[in-house]
Amino acid sequence: MNQIDLQGRVAVITGGARGIGYAAAERMLKSGAEVSLWDIDAARLAEAAAILGKLGKVTTETVELTDEASVEAAAQSVVEKHGKIDILVNNAGITGGNGKTWELATDVWRRVIDVNLVGPFLTCKSIAPRMIANGWGRIVNVASIAGKEGNPNASHYSASKAGLIGLTKSLGKELAQAGVLVNAITPAAAKTEIFNQMKQEHIDFMLSRIPMGRFLEVDEAAAMIAWLSSADCAFSTGAVFDLSGGRAVY
Repeated sequence: MNQIDLQGRVAVITGGARGIGYAAAERMLKSGAEVSLWDIDAARLAEAAAILGKLGKVTTETVELTDEASVEAAAQSVVEKHGKIDILVNNAGITGGNGKTWELATDVWRRVIDVNLVGPFLTCKSIAPRMIANGWGRIVNVASIAGKEGNPNASHYSASKAGLIGLTKSLGKELAQAGVLVNAITPAAAKTEIFNQMKQEHIDFMLSRIPMGRFLEVDEAAAMIAWLSSADCAFSTGAVFDLSGGRAVY
């Protein structure tokens, strides 16, 4: 593992109790950061913190990311526990299952947009001003290859991730001279618990589109997230970093 210097940094990671978020937390702790895990699942948060806490300072916040008051309360709690927030990783997301656009339940479609796009907007709205005040920050949005290409039978997920890419570009330009850099990654599918929300034929379709012939490993995503969260990433903002195994080379 290459060493990335995150000494003295404090990171907030949404959806941090599992999957890519958990792997990113582990990588950041090994790089010297303190970490606040945010998730809706309090039990899983406690389990994750018990394990990751052996690597460094870990705290948790049970947050409903679509609720502005819940997000703001969590951000303030992190500042009280850690003194500041340097890094925000917007990783939490849901797929909402699979189906033709006209077959998807409207409330499911809206919930996916709320969690995957409105949630990151609210965390950025709360945390970005704190980073501006400190004169330094890194925001990493976990989008998806689906946001670039649009996956069939996943219009809600694809649209939410395309929106997250747009949010990244706009916010990156707004903060370009504030010492706060905002970037996104667009992973192909990683075999995590989110697969439990998908039909097998959709999983097979995603694998068939990856030239490397395998799914993303969560540690590979964590490595990219850690670098984008570091001082070494100094002249990239509003950018989108591909993690698709060759599926999309733009």
